[in-house]
Amino acid sequence: MNFEETPLKGAYVIDLEKIGDERGFFSRVFCRNEFCDMGLATDFKQVNSSFSALKGTIRGMHYQLMPSAEIKVVRCISGSLFDVILDLRPDSPNFGQWFGKILTSENRLMMYVPRGFAHGFMTLADNTEVFYFSSEFYAPKLEKGIRYNDPKFNIVWPIKLIEISQKDAAWKNFNVEWHGVNTLNGLF
Repeated sequence: MNFEETPLKGAYVIDLEKIGDERGFFSRVFCRNEFCDMGLATDFKQVNSSFSALKGTIRGMHYQLMPSAEIKVVRCISGSLFDVILDLRPDSPNFGQWFGKILTSENRLMMYVPRGFAHGFMTLADNTEVFYFSSEFYAPKLEKGIRYNDPKFNIVWPIKLIEISQKDAAWKNFNVEWHGVNTLNGLF
């Protein structure tokens, strides 16, 4: 695997190293040793799949508070998406900055999302499926979100929004108290 650090420290785009011949190729999607060598998490508790039927669907921006703050490794296995991470670590010089990368079933790139980041994506093709590892169990009472168009962060989505859940559309404008960021200092 090849790990490329994003402009947001601790977050990586991972390119699979393909070993191929005339039949196709083989690659590792996860290798504990390679993740350890990079100082990345290796203890994943859930593996999730998300399917979106329509191009232009936004899911996110989600995160969980401690003690259930998650690390995710995200891969598109069908279709195409614009994957977005948002740094919410209070002590980070990149606090409030976002980074996006196109993940497709063809490029097979993955996004490593550290604790302290909100995560979401917009589908760029119909019938897009995402497969991701999570370091923590889903904890509904600790779940928070950033609205996709929160003016504090100005995330630039690549195409017109077609579909979003009521929950994701209704997240409050960012403020430190409601979003729990002030209570996370040093915990990520």
